[in-house]
Amino acid sequence: MQEHIENLVKLQGVELERARLGKELRELPGEISQALGALAGAEKQAAETSDSLSREETLRTRLEREITGHKQKATRFRAQLDDVKTPEQANAIEHEIRFATDEVDRLENEELASMERTETLEATLAAKRAQVETLAGALEKTRERIALRQRDLNAELAAHTREREALRKLIEPEWLTRFDRLTGSRGTAMAKAVNQQCNGCRMGVRPQMWNQLREGELLTCDSCGRMLYFDPALAAPPKEPLPAAAPQTGHSVRKSHAGD
Repeated sequence: MQEHIENLVKLQGVELERARLGKELRELPGEISQALGALAGAEKQAAETSDSLSREETLRTRLEREITGHKQKATRFRAQLDDVKTPEQANAIEHEIRFATDEVDRLENEELASMERTETLEATLAAKRAQVETLAGALEKTRERIALRQRDLNAELAAHTREREALRKLIEPEWLTRFDRLTGSRGTAMAKAVNQQCNGCRMGVRPQMWNQLREGELLTCDSCGRMLYFDPALAAPPKEPLPAAAPQTGHSVRKSHAGD
């Protein structure tokens, strides 16, 4: 392969590697964003659970106050039974006592249900807080890992950039102009010819062009416009000669017979 073709092929390899490194660098912050999102979600769930606990405590405080009020009413009404003068008054007071007692039972049942919900919420909150702690630790580790990877990638990128600049100095401006134009429009400028096909667009190569490529020329693909070259390393090795056949004398061998 001619030197200018080798340099162009090397340059393309460097450009592709620089593009890969740049893409990985751009994607790295996304891992931190993902870890931040997971932590924020867990913190939100923990906060919502804590709010639910607070609401249950407020509810029980109200229930306790109402229970106390109904108990006090029932006590006052029972005291009034001693002073009633008529059966109607007694029935009315007993009705009020039953109502207050029923309300106490109902409110105490609500209070019990609230306590059960509180137990569940406390267990959930403990789990959510543990998850927040775990995710916070994972976020810090992710930040440390990303920082190290960014440092390594930037070092690799700087090395490839130096190699790129060195290679570009070895290539004639005309070839560089074509290379840059094709890289910008096609993603890659160089395409290898393999089995009479352009490896860039998979279109066939004319026989005459195929012969020219095999002779070391750098041509343009009729289909995609990339700079087409042939890698001599792909040429089939020469076939080994077949072993020579044993010489034939033309005389048959007479079988021996017993008694000869």
